[in-house]
Amino acid sequence: MWSVDPRNGERHGQAATEADAAAVDKAVRAAHETRAALADRATRVALLRAVVRELNADSDEIIRLGDRETALGVPRLTGELARAAGQFEAFAAEIEDGGYLGIAIDHADPSLAPPRPDLRRYRVPLGVVAVYAASNFPLAFSVPGGDTASALAAGCPVVVKAHPAHPATSERCAAAIRRAAASVGLPEDVLSVVHGFDAGVALIDHPLVSAAGFTGSVRGGRALFDRASARPVPVPFHGELGSLNPVVVTGAAAGERPEEIATGLAGSVTLGTGQFCVKPGLVFVPEGEAGDRLVTALTSALGEAAGGVLLDERIRDGFVAGVAERAELPDVTVPVTAGAGEGRTVVPGFVSVPAGHLVRPTHETLLEECFGPLTVVARYRDTEDIAAVLAALSGSLTATVHIGAEEATEEAGHAAQLLAALTPLAGRLLVNGWPTGVAVATAQHHGGPYPATTTPFTSVGASAIDRWLRPVVYQGTPAALLPAELREENPLGLPRRVDGVRES
Repeated sequence: MWSVDPRNGERHGQAATEADAAAVDKAVRAAHETRAALADRATRVALLRAVVRELNADSDEIIRLGDRETALGVPRLTGELARAAGQFEAFAAEIEDGGYLGIAIDHADPSLAPPRPDLRRYRVPLGVVAVYAASNFPLAFSVPGGDTASALAAGCPVVVKAHPAHPATSERCAAAIRRAAASVGLPEDVLSVVHGFDAGVALIDHPLVSAAGFTGSVRGGRALFDRASARPVPVPFHGELGSLNPVVVTGAAAGERPEEIATGLAGSVTLGTGQFCVKPGLVFVPEGEAGDRLVTALTSALGEAAGGVLLDERIRDGFVAGVAERAELPDVTVPVTAGAGEGRTVVPGFVSVPAGHLVRPTHETLLEECFGPLTVVARYRDTEDIAAVLAALSGSLTATVHIGAEEATEEAGHAAQLLAALTPLAGRLLVNGWPTGVAVATAQHHGGPYPATTTPFTSVGASAIDRWLRPVVYQGTPAALLPAELREENPLGLPRRVDGVRES
């Protein structure tokens, strides 16, 4: 695997070797052997915090390699590395808290009909987790990303299939995590990295892989999801595949702050050269004078926005082709032309279409994600126009409503109806904001109906750990045979629910 600078196509040496089936088998089996070493919660906490130290200690070189392989820029990657390290710290705190175990105890009660035996439940790790790294986040959704952090926190060893866009960055981050493991007395094979398309297929097929996390395209993710489901023993496949992230601007909002909304939209569409999974790809703007002012302001904002370099030539070619396909559709106008710029750059833009056209088979491409700095502005006449299009949309990670000041105070008004209509379509709902930027927090949810994700779980925030655990109940088990987590005296001081009453 060559390390390539997308700004100029320059190769900087071979960063890694593609793994064959034998190499994948060796990595998975080595990971499988580390499960017992990961069982101790205190050791896992130490591991997660050691990863933070190692990533920070090597931050200059990680960011240098990341910028050279992705062209995302030092400021962006500096923030992303801080986010990645923060995820490890957040999961260390989650493991210390112990609530992730979901402990519940119901004592025996022979007076019930039927009688209830003594029942004690907690959650245990699934086993080896396969992580498929993203192209657009070489740190926060890659080797040191949230999938890796949450899986290790759960007690699951990890084998990462690195993304080909940043092999040197992936290897550098893997070395940091493996050093962290050794520093706390764990085997380095709690995390391994493999490279190559065939390695990704062999990984999902391996009988010792117990679950997988994926961030990437609908095509690639669906192929792996189908293989995970078709195995002799199917395994959970938590994939983030594609997202349109619709935005509805009400007439009141357009009338009150057209320039502000246009500026925010342009910034969200061009952030990271449009390569964020939560980029707003479809924006409903009302017809009429207020909507015209917003579109005029958006034309100015995007027309003045700088171009940028996409992650690799394949992504660039796909973006240029996607823009051209959309621009050629009947009744589509192109106020700002997106597409190829000078050299290897691309420039941002948007297309506009009457909202009613989006339900026509000829225009269904406009309801698909175009990865890069492009959005679709749909001009609507009334709420019926919006409702018809929403009924045709697939699931998204986010959905946004921009409302006027008075609409924010109407409990059962137009804005509330829009939120109710958008709720079935997305995992995160925003009001008067923009979806780019996903805070790592306990209450966060980064997922949504298919194809946004293949399961209803989140890949960001504390509950991301839920993907790598399964519940186990002990019934009528003598005290001496119970795990420490389930013993009556609660020797580990863990939060739990006893006979329906929460203890902490």
